[in-house]
Amino acid sequence: MRLILNEVQYEYDIRGLITAFFPGISVETRSQDFSSYESELLSRAQTYGIEACEKKEAAVSERITEAAVSERITEAAAGKSEDVAEEICLAVCYHEAFTAVCAVKADRCYCSAAFTGAEAGTVKNQLKRMVYGIFSQMTGGRVHPWGTLTGIRPVKLPMALLEEGFSDDEIAAELKQKYLIGDEKCRLSIQIAHKERALLDLLDYEDGYSLYIGIPFCPTTCLYCSFTSYPYSRWEKRMEEYVLALEKEIRFVQEHFAGKKLNTIYFGGGTPTTLPPVYLDRILGEITSGFDLSYLKEWTVEGGRPDSITPEKLEVLRRYPVDRISINPQTMKQETLDLIGRRHTVEDVKRAFGMARDAGFDNINMDLIIGLPQEHQEDVAHTMEEIEALNPDNLTVHTLAIKRASRLNTEKELYGHLYLEQNTAAMMEITAKGAARMGMEPYYLYRQKNMSGNLENVGYARPGKEGIYNILIMEEKQSILALGAGAVTKRVKVGANQENGEMIERASNVKDIQQYISRVDEMIERKRLLFE
Repeated sequence: MRLILNEVQYEYDIRGLITAFFPGISVETRSQDFSSYESELLSRAQTYGIEACEKKEAAVSERITEAAVSERITEAAAGKSEDVAEEICLAVCYHEAFTAVCAVKADRCYCSAAFTGAEAGTVKNQLKRMVYGIFSQMTGGRVHPWGTLTGIRPVKLPMALLEEGFSDDEIAAELKQKYLIGDEKCRLSIQIAHKERALLDLLDYEDGYSLYIGIPFCPTTCLYCSFTSYPYSRWEKRMEEYVLALEKEIRFVQEHFAGKKLNTIYFGGGTPTTLPPVYLDRILGEITSGFDLSYLKEWTVEGGRPDSITPEKLEVLRRYPVDRISINPQTMKQETLDLIGRRHTVEDVKRAFGMARDAGFDNINMDLIIGLPQEHQEDVAHTMEEIEALNPDNLTVHTLAIKRASRLNTEKELYGHLYLEQNTAAMMEITAKGAARMGMEPYYLYRQKNMSGNLENVGYARPGKEGIYNILIMEEKQSILALGAGAVTKRVKVGANQENGEMIERASNVKDIQQYISRVDEMIERKRLLFE
């Protein structure tokens, strides 16, 4: 597909809709001055949708392409290349009086326009509705369950409406009319908004905060991973230096936030349980001795990789008020585990889970990824059968998103031949029904760029076992102090104007471990300035 823009605006959102309707298609973006075409584009859009335009709504209509129009658009898109007739050319023209969208495919032209002043502050939503309408017509009336939404936090919309006092029916009507969201996703997002709101009401946004501790080490790097993680074997001899730097950050927070209420703690990474017991004990001890934990609602440690979990490490965790851990298989198909670089077996997953139960943990999360290489719907069903037999307390279902920095993307010459099945509603239904059989309900949801099937990630939990920190990350209601290499601190200004970009400010730690160790004082100063 060729995407032509006269201004670089909302390209991310347009690409999100392209992914939804044409999964796997490659997109070439070009910048083009449409000044000589604007009157023609406006004329076509008015001709094809004048009645709707007069109502100040986005208008979409289809006509057989006239030679003059197709030649002008395709010339702008591809310089009259020979193969352009077989491709889709999408042109977006931003003008002070209107926004026009024209698409050409083979012998058909699709046009739409919206006029400024139709609805203040809704240019992006109008544009997305136009592109959605064109793609829907182009694909024979296809619709997408999330409508025009391309952002990663769709539950924020019903949450905001709930807080304004809207009823469920009114919220559903708004989501369908404005964003074209389907019935099932409306129900899901509203259900989760209610669950999140009830849990977040337990927190103090103004005087409370959460703490994230980043441990950027893993036994190996998975094929799909793009997080800040390093093989532990390469840094084993310098672990003392990393822990010293981390402790320095921890002590800064202890001193600077002494009068605040610590609500949740999350040890992530990487894989925190990659650390030897002595360092786990040291960091956990530093936190327990230096923070007031009387307001603590939850303390999570990511076990993540079953091959990093031992009875000794679980014993260390049990000495402290850690009440939630994760043991993440991603799949229960051994061939896939071998392929993606997780050097553990399905039996290791079961053994680690059993050890955690024996150690007394009664809130265990397990992560799955749908859409992994060489997996099909029957593999998802098999994984769910195995998970149900273990009977965890939380289940987080992720959809594979191929990130730019992952080996699955950077080493395409090695992995380009692998089969990647797009996630489907049927696959999500398998996991949803399995979670329901275990007595779990959905409690948080988010989406990612380049997700297989362009669907969503969903967290399920038994009542009372929900991961509060997960909700805070999505809803951005409370400040999070993030420590360690690659961690990003968020300051949430309660009552600030989000539309003007004043609600959330960030301070990032450097990702490189060596840089983090040598520049930890600078990382601390960034936080100090952020919270002045």
